[in-house]
Amino acid sequence: MSNPPVFTWSDRFLLGHRTIDDTHREFVDCVDALLRARDAEIPAALDAFARHAEAHFAQEDAWLSAADFPTGGDCHIDEHAKVMASVREVQELVAKGEVEIARELAQALMDWFPGHADYMDSALATWLVKKSHDGRPLVLRRKEHL
Repeated sequence: MSNPPVFTWSDRFLLGHRTIDDTHREFVDCVDALLRARDAEIPAALDAFARHAEAHFAQEDAWLSAADFPTGGDCHIDEHAKVMASVREVQELVAKGEVEIARELAQALMDWFPGHADYMDSALATWLVKKSHDGRPLVLRRKEHL
């Protein structure tokens, strides 16, 4: 595979909640590793992403399931479940030797993540910061040079 797509962390993904931001950096790194993996490395890279996603989504789902979380958490939880179902399907196909499908998943995750973070995770981060500090997240972003 020549010139694989690259998924790199950007401050535009920052949401102002340290745990979420750190987990999102790891998400980006795992997806990038999957995009860059050679065929023989795909199963391990996919398994690493799956482990990350399970822990990542479980943490967010626990916050979203809190009794005092405002409405809308179920939609967010459902989106996580759909991603994990896709990951499991791809793991089965990769186990049968269909490694290219893992790169397609990684590309889909790269396309999906910014919108998910902007619309769903930002609401979660805002709620968590309000709950813990009685304020809104403060996000300082470096200027991006294109």
